[in-house]
Amino acid sequence: MQLQFLGHACFLLTDGTCRVLTDPFLTGNPLAAISADQVAADFIFVTHGHSDHTGDAVAIARRTGATVCCTVDLADGLFGPAGVKVQVGNLGGRLPMPFGSAKFFQAIHGSGVPGCLSCGFIFEMDGRKIYHAGDTALMSDMALLAEENIDVALLPIGDVFTMGPEDALRAVKMIRPKLVVPMHYNTFPPIVQDAVAFASAVQEAGFQARVLRPGEILQF
Repeated sequence: MQLQFLGHACFLLTDGTCRVLTDPFLTGNPLAAISADQVAADFIFVTHGHSDHTGDAVAIARRTGATVCCTVDLADGLFGPAGVKVQVGNLGGRLPMPFGSAKFFQAIHGSGVPGCLSCGFIFEMDGRKIYHAGDTALMSDMALLAEENIDVALLPIGDVFTMGPEDALRAVKMIRPKLVVPMHYNTFPPIVQDAVAFASAVQEAGFQARVLRPGEILQF
C-alpha cells in the first residue's frame, strides 16, 4: 500500500487495485504536486465544502468516472447537482468499500455549504487504518481514536483556520497513531508553519512523524 501527498489536504491512497483521492485542491494550489488533468482516481473523498477541499473533485470525477464520497448534505448541496456519481454517509457511519471501508468521523470546522457538517475519514485499506482529520480544531473526541489503532494520522497544523502545531501535538497524544503526517500548511501565507519542528516535537513526545514533500510517496 502507498500514500502520496499531493499538497494541502490532498492525498492519493492506493492498494494496487483501488485509488482513493482526498480533498483534491490542485488547480490554484501553488504547492500542488500534480495537475487535475493528470490525477487518476476511483473514489474521491471530500471532507467539507470549502473550495480548498472540494477543489477539482467535480472535474476529476467527470473525467475519470470516479465516485465522490461525502456527507449527505454535501452531496445534496454540491455534488449531486453537478451530475457526478456520489456515495453518501454521515458522521459515525462506516461505508463498506471495495478497498475496505471508510468511517465518517466528526470534525469541528465550518462546512462551506449551509446545513452541512464537516468531517474526517478513517480509511481501512489493505489491513491498515489511515485517519484523515480534514479541517478541524482540537477536540476531546480524538481520544476515542486511540481504540482504532490508527497506523497513519494525517493532521492539519496550519493554525488560523484549523489546529496549529501545539494543538496538533495534543491531538497526537490522544490519538496515539503509529505515524503522524502533517498537512494543511504553507499553502497560503496565513498558514505557514515549520513542519520539521512539529515532527521533532512529535518524536520528542514518543511518537513517529514524517514530513512529506508534495509528490512524495510513503510506502507501508
